[in-house]
Amino acid sequence: MRTDLSVEDLGSFLDEPLIAVLATLRTDGSVLLSPVWHEWWDGGYHVWTGADDVKARHLRRDPRASILVAESQFPLRGVEVRCVAKIVDEAAAEIAERIASRYIGPERGAAYVGSASNHVIIRLEPGDLRAWDFADEDDEMGS
Repeated sequence: MRTDLSVEDLGSFLDEPLIAVLATLRTDGSVLLSPVWHEWWDGGYHVWTGADDVKARHLRRDPRASILVAESQFPLRGVEVRCVAKIVDEAAAEIAERIASRYIGPERGAAYVGSASNHVIIRLEPGDLRAWDFADEDDEMGS
């Protein structure tokens, strides 16, 4: 397994519409894991959610967060970011539409985002970034 990689070392991995898992902290200190749509943009993740969603409420109270994207097919690439997240209102609907379009196409993405209101974007820029893959493993593993 290759570790200590940069995002660039993983090629187009973060361009793929994989589901990410976002970790936020509940008031009792336990972790909430949420499957989320995302995009890697300008050196960090964008996650779209509603302004009153539990994830946004958690992050307003305690902005510590982690996000993980990993694939289940060879070469088993993955990226984890641990950081202090930011809630961004600026251009939220535009970013939300771009994210939704990655997963369900432009027409359906626009309709899906347009049916919601009060958008916010969770911005996760690497505090700590961990990236890996199994590209150097035996060819048989990829079969």
